[in-house]
Amino acid sequence: MATFFESISIKAINVEKIALLLSALLLASCLGRPDGVSPVEQLVTQRYLGTWYEVARLDHSFERGLSNVTADYSMREDGGLRVINRGYSTEEGDWQQAEGRAYTIEEDQPGHLKVSFFGPFFGSYVVFELDPDYQYAFVAGNTTNYLWLLARTPAISDELKTHFLQRAESLGFAVDELIFVDQSLNQNPVDSKVVPSSP
Repeated sequence: MATFFESISIKAINVEKIALLLSALLLASCLGRPDGVSPVEQLVTQRYLGTWYEVARLDHSFERGLSNVTADYSMREDGGLRVINRGYSTEEGDWQQAEGRAYTIEEDQPGHLKVSFFGPFFGSYVVFELDPDYQYAFVAGNTTNYLWLLARTPAISDELKTHFLQRAESLGFAVDELIFVDQSLNQNPVDSKVVPSSP
């Protein structure tokens, strides 16, 4: 028969194991991806660096009310990516900025990264379509509640918009809830529109 102290010790170990298991399950769910959404097989980090304009997104709390949103990627000393998200809040009347970090989860899946803007908590960042010239990217989170269309210019072609909507709808995203981001405060550095790449 176990003594009182041995019983307490066993319970403490069991609670610790359960906590570790729950933490692992939570982390796995945050770093998962929606059914049917597969990361691109090729993503060259150096080519992904620089500024991307957020053309469209599904609404979520940490970008709510922001327009003119950009994401700027640069290298970190630890080999990860530094992510600077910036957008204009009409309600606040000024620019909001958040810095995060991103890392590839598996070497053989360069299009699936984990990103964090909040301390030790990471979320999934899945690039599921990427223009060969790195002019646009379709990005998902761990569920179909998160979706972004990023481009190197604030404006895209109607063809790319249609392609994005069709692809996203086929994967189960709620395309009727998409926000097409006002980019009027960001001038187009190249007087052209990004178009979809040829299949």
